[in-house]
Parts: sequence; C-alpha cells; structure tokens
Amino acid sequence: MDIETRLDIIKKPPTEEIITEQDLKMLLETKAKPVAYDGFEPSGILHLGSGVLRAIKINDLLEAKVDFILWIADWFGYINNKMGGDLELIKKVGEYFIEGWRACGVDIKRVKILWTSDAVKDPAYWKGVLDVAKLTTVQRTIRASPIMGRSEADIKYTAQLFYPMMQAWDPFYFKADILQLGMDQRHATLLSRELAERLGQTPRVCVHHHLLAGLQGVKGRMGQEMATLQTEDKMSKSKPQTAIFIHDSTKEIEEKINKAFCPEKITEGNPVLEAWKYIILRKFDSRTIKRPAKFGGAVEIHDYHELENIFRSGKLHPLDLKKETAEAVDEILRPVRKHFEKAKARRLYETVKNAQVTR
Repeated sequence: MDIETRLDIIKKPPTEEIITEQDLKMLLETKAKPVAYDGFEPSGILHLGSGVLRAIKINDLLEAKVDFILWIADWFGYINNKMGGDLELIKKVGEYFIEGWRACGVDIKRVKILWTSDAVKDPAYWKGVLDVAKLTTVQRTIRASPIMGRSEADIKYTAQLFYPMMQAWDPFYFKADILQLGMDQRHATLLSRELAERLGQTPRVCVHHHLLAGLQGVKGRMGQEMATLQTEDKMSKSKPQTAIFIHDSTKEIEEKINKAFCPEKITEGNPVLEAWKYIILRKFDSRTIKRPAKFGGAVEIHDYHELENIFRSGKLHPLDLKKETAEAVDEILRPVRKHFEKAKARRLYETVKNAQVTR
C-alpha cells in the first residue's frame, strides 16, 4: 500500500484535523509501522461516539498499517472521581470498554491494551510526569482542564492538576508516534507536541477526530450558522437524552431519533445528518431512503454530500430521513446487542449499568 493511500485512509471521517499532515506523511515514509494511541477514561456506558465511531477510526489506522494502543486510563478516572472514586469499579468499566469495542468491530488481538494502573508502578513514568510539570505553568495546566470534561472554574483540587501532566507524558512513555484522540483533547495533545523537544523527544503527530454531536443539536445557532462544537454539545453518557447507547433497543433508537434535532433544510449542527456522515455511510456503501411516490419515491444514497444537498434543498423530509436513520443505526447495533448476550460481556455491562444507577 502506497503512502498516499495510507494517508487517505487516516484522513477519512471522523478525522477532523491533522497536526501536521506533512509530519504524518514524513512519519509514514520513514517508519514502516508507526504507533498510534487513544486514551479512555472508564466512566460509564458506551454510546455511538465512544463505541461505534471509535471502532471505525481504530480500524482505519489498522488498515493504514499503523499499530494501535488502547490506553485504559483508570487512574485518570480515579482523579476525575468517576464511579464515585472506586478504583476497582473503574477498572471493571475499563474491561467493559474493551468488550464494547470488540462488539463494535475492533479486532482486539490486533491492538495493544495498556493500563495506567500498570504504568504508575514504574518510577520512570512518574519522572516523566514531573518533567512535564517542571516545564508547564500552573496557568497552562489549568487551561488544559477541559480535557477532563470540566471547565477551568471546576478545578478545585490539587489532584486534578496531575491529569493533564500525566496525559501530556503518556505518548512519550509508551513511544506512540500518533496521538489519535478527540477534538476535546487538543489542549493535552498540543502540550505534548509543544514540550517534545524540551523533553528530549520528537514532536508527535496529532490526528484529532470529530466529536459526535448530541441529539439535541449544536448550541449557538443563528439561521444556518453553527458555533464550534463545544463539550456540552457532544453526545454524552452523562446526559442520556443526548446519546444513543450501544445497548439501546430498536424501540429506544426509534424514539430517540424521532425526538432528535433535525429541522427541515437545516444541515449545520444536525445530529441526524452527522450519524450518516460519520457512522452510517462508513458502515454501508449505500442506503436507500424510502419516500412516498408523490415526493419522489425511494432515493439511494452513496455519498454524504449527495445526502446533504438533497436535504438542504427540501427534497428530503426530516421524517423520511429519521426513519431510515433509525433502521440503519439499529442494524449497526444489532450484533453489538447480540454480543452482550454472552455471559462475560453481559456481566460487565450489568456491573457498569447498575453502578451508574446507584452512583
């Protein structure tokens, strides 16, 4: 596979930003098997964004002949007080995450799984974290706090300052070449890149992926103008009304999509169209949207821009779009639900689900 083909695969949606594309190209030219990583704070039930979308992008990197590390950031969840600060329960959520990605299509045998709880036993890990901290002001550290899903005003405890320092050091510790994380993690990935040479390291390539919009749509809209996607706009497990979870039933999927923000002719900030761009048309080569004959009959969609243009023109009604969206998402999640009927997977899911209810 040539370099341009590998680049094209890595750039596929949901990739939103590469810093820099030239650096990525040079990496692919000079290293046969570069290493990418993404870190996951175990904190609850997986949804379309954290489950299916992540599986799609991980598989893109594997197809592009890039090795991939899944970093289960259990100690990060502990710092962030997830699952009531119960570290053992957080680790169970990490196990559930692995099972969830397996169900969503990741070949777990082809990725390397690392845990923060193992890394923290190594003095070299903490030395690197302290080296980052020695080069970073308190103000810069606080500015990186949104990577925790918290605002700067929410930073009240000293432990929270460790979080961005640890994340900035992580890729150097396990020798990752590509930081393949969400757009919400830019503060930490760019800090790693900025500090690399002062730490005696080479600058890493940042490949940031899109954050799937929540079903409520994107705030800050005037007409068809959309504000930059903020953390509060994304699909979130902490706000169940914004998310389709990988375990949702056919009925739940239909009900959520029917209530989703999808005004006629509006394409910006439209979570139903986002589902097509980042998930449905990545999982299917084409889909047929059924319409009454008097409105043009069935239309086969092969390309997202084709769908966007039809919808913007008013030739496709939101109800017809939503109906096929629900059917496609349900078809994608059907094998995921089936996987979680297995004993081990079901136990992990029940543990996480029950913990969310009681905490």
